[in-house]
Amino acid sequence: MRGGAQSHLMRCNDGEYYVVKFRNNPQHQRVLVNELLGTKLAEHLGLPVPPVRVVEVRQELIENTAELVMQVGNAREPCSAGRQFGSRYPGKPAETAVHDFLPDEQLDDVENLGAFAGMYAFDKWTCNTNGRQAIFFRGPGSARYQAWMIDQGFCFNAQNWDFPDAPLRGLYARARVYDGVRGMDAFEPWTARMKRTSEDGTLDQMASAVPLEWYDGDLDALFALLERLVRRVARLPDLILEARNSYRRPFRNWT
Repeated sequence: MRGGAQSHLMRCNDGEYYVVKFRNNPQHQRVLVNELLGTKLAEHLGLPVPPVRVVEVRQELIENTAELVMQVGNAREPCSAGRQFGSRYPGKPAETAVHDFLPDEQLDDVENLGAFAGMYAFDKWTCNTNGRQAIFFRGPGSARYQAWMIDQGFCFNAQNWDFPDAPLRGLYARARVYDGVRGMDAFEPWTARMKRTSEDGTLDQMASAVPLEWYDGDLDALFALLERLVRRVARLPDLILEARNSYRRPFRNWT
């Protein structure tokens, strides 16, 4: 698959296809933590993200599959065995057309376009230092597109697990997706859910499901990350306003 993590598309024993990121990807093994924790958290908030799983990849499969390698500089090394991160592919690759870009005139055909505002609030909360990535596809029998928000690997500033805020980080490249935003009210349902989630123990529960080897068992670092997330909720309105007032003016209909 495309992207710096050199993911692989794999069919798993549940019959579904997953985009699998391996521990020894060129970005960092902590991006697997970010993917699992970030995507599960977004799902809990009601945002449209793919189902995700911890995927066990056996050593014998790697040894017998020449394509399961990482390109690191001029060298190639086998993908790591054991527990990896998997993000569900929407359907079967030979049957489902998946787009990572739609022109503005086709964005009107996206059924859940309003979720981009909620996802921007999420990306501010988690300090996603990458641009927002999404895929678009039509489900069986549907005439309209669905958007899934993918790639949470750079939440928490990738492997650094800190929060270097910048107004335009986390925005989707097409301003059209934010045309329904006319004020802070567009974000408040999502920020209210984030506040409740930061207070009800959900973060600790989700973190307990992350494999220890993805962060070398450094529980102090993981707990410090969760504590910063809890504290950041109160800053969300200010972070959103910084983007609104930036030179890019991403929310064109804000009044």
